[in-house]
Amino acid sequence: MQRILFFDIETVPTEHGFKHGKPRGPEEPEEQYIKRLSLSALTARVLCIGYALEPPPDAPVEILSGEEAVILKEFWGLVERADLYVGHNVLDFDLKFIVQRSTINRVKPSREIPFARFRNAPVFDTMQEWTRWGREGAGLEALALALGLASPKDGMDGSQVYPAFVEGRAQAIYDYCRGDVDTVRRVFRRLRFAEGS
Repeated sequence: MQRILFFDIETVPTEHGFKHGKPRGPEEPEEQYIKRLSLSALTARVLCIGYALEPPPDAPVEILSGEEAVILKEFWGLVERADLYVGHNVLDFDLKFIVQRSTINRVKPSREIPFARFRNAPVFDTMQEWTRWGREGAGLEALALALGLASPKDGMDGSQVYPAFVEGRAQAIYDYCRGDVDTVRRVFRRLRFAEGS
């Protein structure tokens, strides 16, 4: 039976990023500045990784959190146990970010994950599969709603992760990340015509 790792990451800017990243422009809104810093492995870190490893089907979504190097080591341990890696926009963001932050933290990946385009194994990127490798992209929420699935963004969205982090609301961030992983899993099954499996 194929072992599938569903996952999603949340990132926040680092002190290094605030100090050495491109400064905020005079016309740049603070929210845009934080988003820019949060999306680069040069200026942000992995705050948490949500994941579910199947089988069993509908395995609970767990959260890796704490010190970044430890999160990364635990993630690469999961990678060794899986055959297929599933997430939304993971080729252009999540996996790339994890590999880059692993390099910064001197955490050697447990295996080489190919970033090859136009295939769906061992990485199944739900965004790329939906767009058929087009340029238009599709957000996870928009795709879920189009497929008749519940929105993963109830109560929080990506722009609220850093404010929640500053306020010490880690559990709210973890719950948000869990919701994204659950949604990715349901989207994956719809794209595979495999509901109920």
